[in-house]
Amino acid sequence: MEPWIVSSKPSERYPLWTRANVGEVFPDPVAPLTFSVFMRDHTEQAWRDAMERMGAFTQDEFAPDNMETLGVFGGYCYLNASVTRILGERAPGLSAQMMDDLFYGAQPGIPPYEPAPGDQNEERTAAIGAVFQWALTTDRLEVPAESEKLVDSIRAARPDLEAMSNEELWAYSRNLYITYLGRFFSEHIFITFLATLPVGVLGQICAAVGRAGEEIKLISGVGDVASAAPSMAMWKLGRMVAADPALAAEFDKGVDGLLGRLQNAGPAGAAFLGAFRQFIKDFGSRGPNEWEVMYNTWETRPELALAAIDRMRLAPADADPAIRNRQMAAERERITGEISAMLAGDPETQGMFLAAARAATLFQAGRERTKTNNVKLIQEARMAMHLLGKRLVDQGLADNVNDFGLVLASEMDDWLNDPRPLRDELARRRALMETYAGIQEPFVFWGNIPDPSTWAARGATEVEAVKAGDVLQGFPGCPGSVTGVARVVLDPIDPTALEPGDILVAPITDPSWTPLFVSAGGVIVDVGAAQSHAMIVSRELGIPCVPSVTGATRRIPDGATVTVNGDAGTVTIVALP
Repeated sequence: MEPWIVSSKPSERYPLWTRANVGEVFPDPVAPLTFSVFMRDHTEQAWRDAMERMGAFTQDEFAPDNMETLGVFGGYCYLNASVTRILGERAPGLSAQMMDDLFYGAQPGIPPYEPAPGDQNEERTAAIGAVFQWALTTDRLEVPAESEKLVDSIRAARPDLEAMSNEELWAYSRNLYITYLGRFFSEHIFITFLATLPVGVLGQICAAVGRAGEEIKLISGVGDVASAAPSMAMWKLGRMVAADPALAAEFDKGVDGLLGRLQNAGPAGAAFLGAFRQFIKDFGSRGPNEWEVMYNTWETRPELALAAIDRMRLAPADADPAIRNRQMAAERERITGEISAMLAGDPETQGMFLAAARAATLFQAGRERTKTNNVKLIQEARMAMHLLGKRLVDQGLADNVNDFGLVLASEMDDWLNDPRPLRDELARRRALMETYAGIQEPFVFWGNIPDPSTWAARGATEVEAVKAGDVLQGFPGCPGSVTGVARVVLDPIDPTALEPGDILVAPITDPSWTPLFVSAGGVIVDVGAAQSHAMIVSRELGIPCVPSVTGATRRIPDGATVTVNGDAGTVTIVALP
């Protein structure tokens, strides 16, 4: 099988790679432009800088000429789980297994952690400890807020893209990456890994006082979580539709052509369109595969957002995510008070518990804010490049608006000068991308990835059928238990089968999927873990959720009745359809 256009080399020092967590944000084969502009030139060094800032690694522990924290193999993006495990082993109070549980969930075929020479490092442990001490005592995260102001100012100052030449659009996009992305991405990795500390501390203390598993409730209903904000805003738009028969009638006709129809829907249509335009300005950077500049977001394809609003408008008023968020926050405060009281005779442990509880909410929110900062920046590059692509299609010089994503950064200047010589090659690359998208990449691999020619077709491997009474094990995601009808949704643009109260069964989710959570009674996800983005957002929305239910979208028949227990991390098959 022909190799994918871009790839990295395996690491000799850090041999374990996983699709867990990163599959949420890079679900498809990595585009050549993304690899050559974003990953190779920025993310690797940004990741290393974050590890050094944490005290976990020194720069000389990574090969200077290779990507060793994040890579592309067989077309797909992988995270280096060896690096994460070593961080867990070096960090006070954490372990390799804890890092696996927090970030990766259940990984089929993953080998158990075995210490290697150099994994333990007292100097690094002491350095991490000093950073952890700061994390447990700080009362604010200034850098993510500062970067948010910066990226919002970039959005506010978006130039007149229509007045720019194609070469200027490319230069503008490339400059955004070069100038800001390394900084924003390093901030995200730094905050993300620091967020594991308080959760680990809470888990140990909860287990010690006989309240094992309660740490999940202690990181729920945090508030001010940037990735949950779009769902809250969508809910308000959905209520506008639910309250107006004229708007509801237009939504009943489907989302295709809906914006055009609303222009003729009188004052109600005008009011909705005004609110929706503001929504797109605030949250238009979100969408499936939002880290890939070649793919659509809510701003470039508003139907993606309208499809989620269409499901929300059918939900009952008591499904309001703001109400659920307040309930989750109240539960968090109640449990915090109870466990604190249990520790009254041990002031030192009580102080550690309260500090961890405070830090957990701070860093959960900080993690999602730093992620959103990156996504907003990528959106500005996306808007310029999609306009460039549209022009070339209109001129008959390209076949697809997003052909630019198949171009390497080193080829871009020549392509813009004359797209014709590369046209057949881009068509070949697109066909090859579709081929890779149709085969099932390994979830984990050690050392060298198996040759893609040996991979099975996606969905072709047999799975064990479920029967009534079966209990499928996943990981605790968002607390609560609910029983409902399972609806398997594989594409967020077509969730029309999902009715209010149904159980959403999804293959893998990122925050752009999570608006669908609002109208669902519960959520089951094939992969994911407690600290995956989708789980953080589900805990803000108060939706019982179980991630890491391997093969759920294939094993659970559409229409089955299931019970989702987010506290236990289980899915019980109550009845088959």
